[in-house]
Amino acid sequence: MAGHGARGRSGGRPTLEEVAARAGVGRGTVSRVINGSPRVSDATRAAVEAAVAELGYVPNTAARALAANRTDAIALVVPEPETRFFAEPYFSDMLRGVGAALSDTEMQLLLIFAGSDRERQRLAQYLAAHRVDGVLLVSVHADDPLPDLLAQLEIPAVISGPRSAEETLTSVDSDNYGGARSAVEHLIARGRHRIAHITGRLDVYGAQRRIDGYREALRDAGHVVDEQLIEAGDFTEEGGRRAMTRLLARCPDLDAVFAASDVTAAGARQVLREAGRRIPEDVALVGYDDSAIARHMDPPLTSVRQPIEEMGRRMIDLLLTEIADRRPAVSRGLERRQVVLATELVGRASS
Repeated sequence: MAGHGARGRSGGRPTLEEVAARAGVGRGTVSRVINGSPRVSDATRAAVEAAVAELGYVPNTAARALAANRTDAIALVVPEPETRFFAEPYFSDMLRGVGAALSDTEMQLLLIFAGSDRERQRLAQYLAAHRVDGVLLVSVHADDPLPDLLAQLEIPAVISGPRSAEETLTSVDSDNYGGARSAVEHLIARGRHRIAHITGRLDVYGAQRRIDGYREALRDAGHVVDEQLIEAGDFTEEGGRRAMTRLLARCPDLDAVFAASDVTAAGARQVLREAGRRIPEDVALVGYDDSAIARHMDPPLTSVRQPIEEMGRRMIDLLLTEIADRRPAVSRGLERRQVVLATELVGRASS
C-alpha cells in the first residue's frame, strides 16, 4: 500500500537515519543530497532520492532553518498606504515577478505595509528581532529611514530604485532617464512644440531622473525648457487630474503631455476631455509603465514600458545571493550593485 511506506520503524514520520539506512549511506550524505550539495556522486544521489521516495520522507525545513539561524522568510516592504498598493499596477507587477522568482525556493514571502509612522515603528521592532532573512524595499522615498535601519541591523536588503546616485544598498531599477527621453523625442518627432510634464513624487529618485530626461530631450532638440510646463504630481490618478487642471490654466496652448505614470495619464486624460481637448488631435498624451491601463484607455495610451516583473525577479536573485553570503554587501566592504534595466516606448493612438 502506498501509505504504508510513508511510516518509519517507529510508526511515525520517517527519519533522516532511516533514509540513510535504506540508501546504505551515512546521515551526512543524506543531508547533503537534500540540501542540493554538488559534493555527491550521481549514483549516491539516485540511491538517496529513491529511499526518500520509498519512505515518503519530508525534510523538516523548520528545524533546518532554526539550526542554521535562518527564518526562510523574506519581507516585501512597501512604505506606502495599502490603497495605493492595490490601485497601481506597478505594485502587482512587481509582486508577480518576486513571486515567480521565489516559486522554486523554500522561502516564504511576507507582504508588509509601512505607510504610517505607527506601521514603521512596528516594522522596526519586527526587523530588529531578525524574523526575516532579507528585505525587498519597493517605492522608497529619499528621506525614508528604513534603508538605513536595515544597514544598521545588517539585514540583507535590495531596493527597487536607488534613493539617490549615492545609494549604499543593492538596487534594481529601470532606465528612468532614457525612458523619459524616448517619450519626449517621440512627441517632438510628431511635431509637438509645447510639451508638458506631470512628474512623479519629487522625493523619489526615479521621478527626478524622468524630469532630467524630459529636459535634456527638449534641449537636445533645440527647444527651450519652459518650467511653466512642468507640474508636480504623485504617480496617482487624482494627482494627474490636479496637475492637468493647473497646467491648462497656466499654459492653455500646450499640445502634448508626458505623464510620469499611466495612472497619472488617466487622470490627465479625464481633465483634457472635460476641457474639450481631443486626444491626440489637440493634445498628445504619453504615459509611463505600459500597464494594462495604457492598453485599455480610450484612445489606447502610448507609454514607456519598464520591465517591472523582471525587476522583481532580479531583486530576488540579488537578495538570495546576499542571504547566502550571510551579510549585506555593504557590511562586507563590497561594491554595491546597481542594476539598471532598459525601457521601451510602446506607441499607440494617444500620440
